[in-house]
This record gives sequence, structure tokens and C-alpha cells, in this order.
Amino acid sequence: MAGCGSWLFFVSVWAVGLLGAKAEIKLTIPVGRLFTYELLRETFQSDFEPLSKLYAGRLYDDPMIFKCNQQNFPDLPEWLRFTQRHPFDNGFLYGTPTTPGKSIIEVYAVNKRSYETTRQIFVIKAVSERMPPFQAEFFIKLREIEKVLPSSVQGEIKQDLQKLWDTEALEIVNISNALDRGGRVPLPIAGHFEGVYVKVGSEHYFSECLLRTLSSEHGRQCTAGTKVKVPGGCNFCSIPSNCISWCKTELFDLTKQEPAPPAPTVGSGIMEAGGDFNPPDSPPSRDYFPDYMVTVIVPLILALVLFIMLAYIMFGRREGVVKRDERTNQIQLYHHHTIHGNTDELRDMAGNRGLPPPLSTLPMFNYRTGEGAPPLQSDSPTIPLIMAQHDPYSDTLPRK
Repeated sequence: MAGCGSWLFFVSVWAVGLLGAKAEIKLTIPVGRLFTYELLRETFQSDFEPLSKLYAGRLYDDPMIFKCNQQNFPDLPEWLRFTQRHPFDNGFLYGTPTTPGKSIIEVYAVNKRSYETTRQIFVIKAVSERMPPFQAEFFIKLREIEKVLPSSVQGEIKQDLQKLWDTEALEIVNISNALDRGGRVPLPIAGHFEGVYVKVGSEHYFSECLLRTLSSEHGRQCTAGTKVKVPGGCNFCSIPSNCISWCKTELFDLTKQEPAPPAPTVGSGIMEAGGDFNPPDSPPSRDYFPDYMVTVIVPLILALVLFIMLAYIMFGRREGVVKRDERTNQIQLYHHHTIHGNTDELRDMAGNRGLPPPLSTLPMFNYRTGEGAPPLQSDSPTIPLIMAQHDPYSDTLPRK
């Protein structure tokens, strides 16, 4: 059945290469086996620019993004995932079906240069097949999901695991991203990777190297956090980036697992005869008046008290405010009258130049008594306005 599914897969890819991305692709895959399909940008590019290649001879390599969903649904089935790291990279549909059934997947490709859109239809049919009874899951730390989905990389990983399992009858069951399993997003620094989980299965029992991961000594080393040594003779990692983490290796023996509980029996939906139906008693009566007092009356009383206080402040104490305002107005009127008087005096002085100057303009004028100091006898053409300028030793401070 797996060979038939692979044959249909390659025939569909050949048909897409001839007819373009708009052809409907039908795939048959077994349940419990990894399904991967690479969305090639070249295939969709031929649908975007067919006339340019034929007449103008232009070859475009446009950035594209893919949008995938199940037909009549907003997202993909729960077993199917899609990944594309960059618009210049190809996209991958991957996953492992768990139950038989048919899924119709719509793939939309959006050209980021011309913003054209094309669609491709996938009809994926999952058929039932016996699951491998012995399975093992490995964690590859130095890999990312886009780098292990190509068939060539899967073949390299599978060859190393075949040597580790000591059998060639090995099938990849599932590949999942570590971020989907609760892993952290790595730092954007060279040498930091997300990591992937690779699950394989076989009809043969586990090898001695795999059984050593179940030993108590191996468990103590992993729990202590020390560097775990690779069991002797079990390092079959040909490429450093494909090496597994021994502390995250898990073995699954499906022959020892308990069978799933039977599904519940669905009844007819009609209640069996068991006498008359006795409804429950009504709840006891409750007095809601205290709640009404607390909820309505108390806020109303507080609002009334605040209203009375505000009215007293606004209207009961206006007399003092009015008197204070009148006093302020009188002071302002007096200043205004003084300014007017000074203005009139200045105008009279400007009209009668022959009149003596006002007392306020005389030197050393005493503004309290109105008397002026005798003129100073000095040969200087300037007259000091302050006595300290004439006699520096005189005391100019006011005395009582």
C-alpha cells in the first residue's frame, strides 16, 4: 500500500509539471505514515507569467507566499501543517494522518511582485494500514523543520537511524517542530536552531543501543544534567547536524499498550419509564427590603446632605464675599482717581512752562514733610541725589 501511495504521488507531481499549478492533485497516503509535499515556486511561476516566457523570453523568480486551508474551512485539518520560512523559499505541507478519510486542501499562491493569485487543489485520501508496533522518537537539536522535510535530508536521517536500530525495515512516522511541542524560540544567532522531533517505527524489536536508554544509569545521568556519553558503539551519526539527543529519546512498544476503551453506547434518546416527574421545590421567600435600603435609600440620603452643604456654601456665605469685593473695588477706584489727578497735573505743567516745577521733582525732596534740602555747595556740575555719594561716612539708614 505504501508503494502504491508513492507511485500515485510521483504521477501527480509529473502531471502538475505538465499542466501547471491549476491541475487537481490526488494523493493516497497510509494512516500512520509521514506525508510531505513540497510546493515548488517554479510550478506556480509558470502560471503567473506564461506569455512572457513564450514571446518576450523573460524568466522571473518572484517571491511568493502560500495560504493553505481545507475546503470550506478557515484552516487545515488537525493532522496537517504548513511551513514556509521566506517568500523566496518553497513551502511544505506535512503531517501524519491518524484516521482514514478524505481531505480537500486549497493552496493559494500570491505573487509578491505583481500581486497575482493562483489556486491549486489537493485531494488527500488517507487509507487504513497497520501501525508499526515498535516506535521511537528522537530529538535532533541542530535542525529546523524546513531543513528536514526535503526527501534527501529525510533519507540521510533514515540511514543513520537504520544503523542505530540495526534494521533496514524502518519508516518515518512523524516529524514535528520543537516549537509545537513547547520549545523556545531560539536567539537569532548563528548556531542556534529550533530543533525537530523525528518519530520512526519498525516491525523489528529495539536494538541494544536503544534499550540502553531505558537503563537506570542513563536516567540518572539525564536527571543530573551532566553530559551524557553516547553508549559504546552506538554513534552512527554521519552528519553532525543529524545527531540525536540521547536524553530526549523515547521508546514506544504498542504491543504492551492497553487497548482504547470502547466507545459509549448511543441510546435512543427516549427516557425510560420510571414514574412521574417530581420537579424540585421552589426556593424559600426572601425579604429584599434591607437590600433596597442599602442600595437605594442610603445613596439618596448622602446625595441630599451633599446638596445642602453645597447650597449653603454657594448662597449662605455670599455676604462676606460681596463686602470683600466692594472693598477691593473701592481701592481700585481710589488708585484710578489718583492716576487721573497725576495725569491732569502733568498736563497743566506741560501747558504752563513758566510755573515752578512740582515739589516731587526737586532734589532731595522729602515726600513726607514736603520740604526740600538746601542746595549743596560743590564745584561739581552734578549734584548727588544721595547723601552717601557726598559723604561716604554718613549713615543713611532710617532712624526712629
